[in-house]
Amino acid sequence: MISLLLTKQIIQLFLMMLCGYLLVRAGLLRASDSKVLSILIVYIICPCTILNAFQISFTPETANNFMLSFAAAAGIHALLFAIVYLLSNIFHFTGIEKASLIYSNAGNLIIPLVTAVLGEEWVIYASAFMVVQLFIIWTHGKSLVEGKWAMDMKSILTNVNLIACLIGLFLFLTHLQLPGILRDTVKSLGSAIGPVSMMMLGMILAGVNLAEMIKGKRIWLITFLKMVAIPAAVILIMKFSGLAALSPDGETILFISLMATMTPSATTVTQMAQLYDKEVSYATAINTVTTLVCLVTMPLLTMLYYL
Repeated sequence: MISLLLTKQIIQLFLMMLCGYLLVRAGLLRASDSKVLSILIVYIICPCTILNAFQISFTPETANNFMLSFAAAAGIHALLFAIVYLLSNIFHFTGIEKASLIYSNAGNLIIPLVTAVLGEEWVIYASAFMVVQLFIIWTHGKSLVEGKWAMDMKSILTNVNLIACLIGLFLFLTHLQLPGILRDTVKSLGSAIGPVSMMMLGMILAGVNLAEMIKGKRIWLITFLKMVAIPAAVILIMKFSGLAALSPDGETILFISLMATMTPSATTVTQMAQLYDKEVSYATAINTVTTLVCLVTMPLLTMLYYL
């Protein structure tokens, strides 16, 4: 049932992506105009979605579930590190490839998917994954792309989505609620994350030469590892770890972290590649191809998880 709901939601998201693609192809917009939507998502819509996620009643059960989701996110990232670095001994990954394999596009895709498939009350647990990844990607991920170790604390501490998570967590722990009209505004803005994110991706896709992207064999190796092999390994470890037994909602909590792992490569990796002039076209190609194949891989992996 979950797999079917996920399939329907992904198809809806891809139809939204098609809208953005057609707007560019029809000449009504340019692919570069997607930057405006990207700014709206990063600085307005996603923070509102996160804040709204924490506007739920504090209970010991919810707090326990949040801690489980946070631990699952940290454990999954540690596992991804281990898998990718072991495989790198065989395939000799570049920094861009390692970053693309480890980091997922959880921010743009996981929140709308969790909202649609499970309900907005579950988004708080997706936020835990985002907090963990946000910190690591601006330290470890940045060093992979740049080619040297550097902890960008300014980028971490001033990231609007991390600030939203911390404010939301404070409100949640102190049992505070946003004033009614402000809460309704935040909720309305946050609900736009799915359509706007996917139209942005569609606009970006319209500006790239997809045929040229998919010629190389290497990109299909990375796509297979990112979208099939690595998530499948995470599923097997999850199923035999016994973590789901730590909470009555444990199976669903772990599934949310798994969904984040199953999403395409992080667009942040592409943004960093542009910033440091490191294999920009290749990073864009990985992000685009993994986004396209997730329509098939995510429902299939969901079925494997619930077997």
